[in-house]
Amino acid sequence: MIPAALSPPMRRLRIVILGLSITSSWGNGHATTYRSLVRALSQRGHNVLFLERDMPWYRANRDAGDLPPGSVHLYHSIDELRGRWRSALADADLVIIGSYVPEGIGVGVLVQSIGSGIVAFYDIDTPVTLASLAKGNCPYVNPELVAGFDLYLSFTGGGALQVLERRYHARAARVLYCSVDPDRHTPTATDPVWDMGYLGTYSADRQPALEELMCGAARYCPKELFAVAGPLYPAEISWPANIERLEHVGPGRHGWFYSSQRFTLSVTRAASSRGHRRRCSPTSAIFPTASGGGSRSGRANMCSPGTRQLTAPSLSKVMSRSSSGVVRRAGSPRRDSLPGSQ
Repeated sequence: MIPAALSPPMRRLRIVILGLSITSSWGNGHATTYRSLVRALSQRGHNVLFLERDMPWYRANRDAGDLPPGSVHLYHSIDELRGRWRSALADADLVIIGSYVPEGIGVGVLVQSIGSGIVAFYDIDTPVTLASLAKGNCPYVNPELVAGFDLYLSFTGGGALQVLERRYHARAARVLYCSVDPDRHTPTATDPVWDMGYLGTYSADRQPALEELMCGAARYCPKELFAVAGPLYPAEISWPANIERLEHVGPGRHGWFYSSQRFTLSVTRAASSRGHRRRCSPTSAIFPTASGGGSRSGRANMCSPGTRQLTAPSLSKVMSRSSSGVVRRAGSPRRDSLPGSQ
């Protein structure tokens, strides 16, 4: 994502991306990836247009920062896409539709019917998508659309790609992991404030793991400090007194947040954790954690299995893995990530 390291493109492409949100990271993990992609593609000389459905919860929490001028526009309905943005969608060399786009099936039908270039789908929720496709209740894509896309980009690799091609007849399923802009997710020079922290929107199927791995650790170590950041947590949740709750930490503060904790807990949703156990679904939070939480020289080491990224599927494993930081609160200020699973 560093301009000096990018070679000029073979040809300037007209690219349109319709994604869940790029203007707000509130309650979603998509914005960080979309921002890094738009910046990098623009830096390579491509003409990138990002179209986002104007939703009230994102409107109230914009935190986009310095995206390339003119690259982002809001729309309010499929009719508006069909009218105001028809030419852009029809003439683009590449149109990418993201998972969880509001009325995504209608958007996909429109783009597949008018697009003259490559029409792709970018799934940042592949395990969830596959589970809902199997149940017949996916709200943003259906089997007919999967088979109609020229390219199916998935943040999950491995066997999921074969399932997409063989069961749902995707023409070309390819992995495209989530990403982060290292120039904007940088560590800050700060001493740790918390022994362990977690950043994520509330999800009912993640909460049991968070209760065990974070709240359990906080109760086990009542003199240590913990942090849980993210929106939509029900008011009736009873947090231990030594867990600090932060409603929202935007990308501009990720470096501060991750640098301020000795260990970072990463908990995936139930469907995603099954892919994660196959080592094919790195959660989107891993990338800003790696980029914002350690020194530049340590970022590559962050994702080395068994060193900077440690699997902790139970409370006992959390306590064992973090014994040098959480239990004794001593030693070096090295940061690690503890990916929990369900």
